[in-house]
Amino acid sequence: MTGLRRRRLGASGPEVSVIGLGAMGMSDLYGPADEAESVATLHAAIDAGVNLVDTADFYGSGHNEMLIGRVLRERRREEMVVSVKFGARRTPDGGFQAAPYDVSAAAVKDRLAYSLRRLGTDYIDIYRPSRLNPQVPVEETVGALLDMQQAGYIRHIGLSEVGADSIRRAAAVAPISDVQIEYSLLSRGPEATILPALRELGIGLTAYGVLSRGLLSGHWSADRELTGTDFRANSPRFQGEHLAANLRLVDALGRVAQRLGATTSQVAIAWVAAQGEQIVPLVGARRRDRLAESLAAADLTLDQETLEEIERAVPAGAASGQRYAAPMMDLLDSEK
Repeated sequence: MTGLRRRRLGASGPEVSVIGLGAMGMSDLYGPADEAESVATLHAAIDAGVNLVDTADFYGSGHNEMLIGRVLRERRREEMVVSVKFGARRTPDGGFQAAPYDVSAAAVKDRLAYSLRRLGTDYIDIYRPSRLNPQVPVEETVGALLDMQQAGYIRHIGLSEVGADSIRRAAAVAPISDVQIEYSLLSRGPEATILPALRELGIGLTAYGVLSRGLLSGHWSADRELTGTDFRANSPRFQGEHLAANLRLVDALGRVAQRLGATTSQVAIAWVAAQGEQIVPLVGARRRDRLAESLAAADLTLDQETLEEIERAVPAGAASGQRYAAPMMDLLDSEK
């Protein structure tokens, strides 16, 4: 597949492929990954027309950026729109520090300097705080990002997991290209106030977790064992009765997919893309076969009748269990 359709991320953002690639799992949090296959998958994505690649400086404590930097050296820079998050802090043993996210004005410049070096580029296309810190006004963070944009180090300013009020405050300081947030058939929270605010302000949405971290892939089984390095081992939706209930929803979605001659994951991805032209789903493929399956969703058109059928199979609010464990949910401005 070549020549994926493009969408613009909001009124001020870049033109990106209708499906983007989230690279986190290539370095972190989903168990071991094959580095050679990860690099091959990144190249395959670009060859297929994907130009939006999402990462964070804390994915693999810098490893993910270095991995993408290797691919950047092997391609033309303009082939990739690189989105980078910052703010979370790690420990040498691979854990996360409990301290609040570091999104001060000083941190913006410091973390950006390291990201530019690891990626081997002189600018980042979209730079964003991964979470807000209630002790740091969003205006301070966005103001520092605006300084870096005016200096030419970043092209666009994004946000992540923020609520409608914070979006409005940020947009009053600088143009915001997009908000990155979890949005899927099992995570419909943004529909209440966040999506309306984004539409009103002309801001795009990059949706991560469109397959609910594998639950909606159609490849998950109730007896799958998760290693200690896989954060899903502590995710409520993957535990006990929550998992059983969620897999029943996936089975219902699978029956819709079967009627369409598609896979369950393709229908889940296409559903997110069908929710608005300003929405771009990110798929977390770590292998070329999974990438090819996901990108085929771009060719799947869901008419109104099918969208209603999907809604009956997986109604809003039907997911069992929170999307994160309670301590992580408490950090989300988007959930307040």
